[in-house]
Amino acid sequence: MSQPVPEVALPPGLTLDYVDGRLALAGDERQYGKPLSVDFVSGKAAHRRQFGGGRGQLVAKACGLAKGVTPNVVDATAGLGRDAFVLASLGAPVLMVERVAAIAALLQDGLDRAAQAEETAQIAARMMLCHGDAAEQLAVLVAAADFAPQVIHLDPMFPHREKSALVKKEMRVFRELAGDDDDAPRLLEAALEVATHRVVVKRPRKAPPIAGPAPQHTLEGKTSRYDLYVHRSLSR
Repeated sequence: MSQPVPEVALPPGLTLDYVDGRLALAGDERQYGKPLSVDFVSGKAAHRRQFGGGRGQLVAKACGLAKGVTPNVVDATAGLGRDAFVLASLGAPVLMVERVAAIAALLQDGLDRAAQAEETAQIAARMMLCHGDAAEQLAVLVAAADFAPQVIHLDPMFPHREKSALVKKEMRVFRELAGDDDDAPRLLEAALEVATHRVVVKRPRKAPPIAGPAPQHTLEGKTSRYDLYVHRSLSR
């Protein structure tokens, strides 16, 4: 018996259905690329789990994962869960918050399959998902999950530039569903109120920080960087 497809509102041209056993979001491939699904068990997630560089990865350093320190992390802009899965695979309990219903459905499907696979079951057990708008109700969502928000990770979509014809097809799907994150300053404000230890914000390497208080530290990679807003040290 096939699983029922979650009922979520979608823009014209996009559909949600099962493809090869995975819940997938699909549209015209010329515009949106291949169907979008969440796979924590195989493919890129498996490769990164095995060969990604462990706690030396930029996201792990930014979120404060160090020897003897494994904080609770709220990924308040979960997307397809890639960063959340990396953090959970390194031992961190992660609460994922996703405001787009269709993306939350993909995440839940990916989590369910990861929980059934021997190699990812323990990682999936450290991951929780809630569907809601972090900019509007972060404190409520975190409290409802009974989760200690030591670190909050944000990866807001930066505003679309008309000249950027090379926006990844995957990002076009997100924009179709969510629009630009023009509420990023409000999201940062909410995160700073809720996080007990630090907020980390992923940005394109040359983009300005989000409007609001200045970050105390930055960690730079080749294409992106993390702005760090530190309330207090993550105790060892």
